[in-house]
Amino acid sequence: MVEKRYGIKENEARAFLRMVKCSPQKLNLVAESIRGLSVNKAVEQLTFSKKRVAVEVKKLLLSAISNAEHNYKLDIDKLCVKEAYVGKALVMKRFRARARGRGAAILKPFSNMTIIVAEKLAPNVKEKKAKPNKTKKEVK
Repeated sequence: MVEKRYGIKENEARAFLRMVKCSPQKLNLVAESIRGLSVNKAVEQLTFSKKRVAVEVKKLLLSAISNAEHNYKLDIDKLCVKEAYVGKALVMKRFRARARGRGAAILKPFSNMTIIVAEKLAPNVKEKKAKPNKTKKEVK
């Protein structure tokens, strides 16, 4: 495979989601549920997920599929989720007034997410390993 565009191989497409109002830890739980699945199963998984952020992740996945189809002419039926990873964005810091003039910190985290979809190769296209030569003793 030849790396063609910004470190992505020619049978891959990607999409980014920036500044999601969700902690990276919670978003990674959703990303973990779709890693390695075919895109049809991944969309189905996100559709029936009870997590709030699954709606936004589903939009991101559909965007990655659309990028693959329109920009790189990849076959949708052969696509699978190759990578789905989450990064940390900014954290808004707020405070709540408490008793005796104190304040309690409130952290409102944001996240970034990237999904890379790739076309699966047919099983017969995989390279075959060379078989070792058998000697006459092993044949008997």
